Amino acid sequence: MSGETVGRRPCPECGAQLRWNPARQALACDYCGTVVPDTVLTPEGQQAGIEEHDLLAALRDAGSSERDWGPARREVRCESCHAVSVFVDGRVAQQCEFCGSPSILAHEAHRDAITPQSLLPIKIDESTVRDSLRQWYGSRWFAPDRLKKAALTDTLHGIYLPYWTFDARVHARWRAEAGHYYYVAEQYTDSKGRRGTRQVRHVRWEPAAGELTHFFDDDLVPGSVGVNPALLRQIEPFPTTTDLQPYSAEFVRGWAVERYQVDLGAAAGASQQNLQRRTEALCSAQVPGDTQRNLQVDARFDERRFKHVLVPVWLVSYTFGSRHYQIVVNAYTGKIAGQRPISWVKVALAVVAVLVLVVVFASLGGR
Repeated sequence: MSGETVGRRPCPECGAQLRWNPARQALACDYCGTVVPDTVLTPEGQQAGIEEHDLLAALRDAGSSERDWGPARREVRCESCHAVSVFVDGRVAQQCEFCGSPSILAHEAHRDAITPQSLLPIKIDESTVRDSLRQWYGSRWFAPDRLKKAALTDTLHGIYLPYWTFDARVHARWRAEAGHYYYVAEQYTDSKGRRGTRQVRHVRWEPAAGELTHFFDDDLVPGSVGVNPALLRQIEPFPTTTDLQPYSAEFVRGWAVERYQVDLGAAAGASQQNLQRRTEALCSAQVPGDTQRNLQVDARFDERRFKHVLVPVWLVSYTFGSRHYQIVVNAYTGKIAGQRPISWVKVALAVVAVLVLVVVFASLGGR
């Protein structure tokens, strides 16, 4: 993984560095407040200039999809989480952007990386995220009091993460046994010798077969290894099918940008497995009857294309006790997912309180 800070652009009024301002959706100066609204957003739903690449051709020659980031860069590798961060303009890293570790060493830059051609600009600003995080912390009932009182949002970072998107058209044939429920009245005798009649369900199995054609649009595969993938799945989706903007340095100016470590081949393999599972689910939905078994799917995928995009998140990384935790916020939709420690003292008190209530109600019921 690598984080990159795109080159500087001075404020026309005070000379400080401009950066993309999520609240104003424009370049702005953090010091004097000057807004430079010269970044033109493509209207939502009109992703002009965003190209999808032939997957098989790119796998044969990934270099054909290169796109220059611009200035020369230096890379450092975190010895703790193994992130590779990229910096320009002589900036020196003091600690890892993703885990906060100061153990960073020089790393040889990669020259064959596929670079992004589109992104989702950061939409949710820092103030809004902090308010949301305070509510999130407050709703964690079993979190330690020290955690709730700590100003953990001080470690909040806005970061653009690398994602791959994959398109494919699938043609599938399926076979299965379709089960149809039917009911038969049966006589029975209970434990007291009383006789009765009840309806007993049975299954009539019949062979079934069918075909499916479906187009998958923008199946998402994260290229990040420093952010917990399970948390990323919880804050998806990112609206890459409708709201992407053509890549421009103006959008990411002043923000950290991560370069992928899950390469195109690995991401394509993960997407293939995911699309196979989704295809099987679609075929399963076509099987008639009430239940099914022995589903077999023969799927062929074509028209396979991909994009390499950047999506925005706000990231909190912190250590509590001896463990490391992350909280991730979708910086476009505001959705939150996170890890947090548990106070076992609070859990024990809650269990005791429940037991006391059970005893009280049991004693009242016995009167």
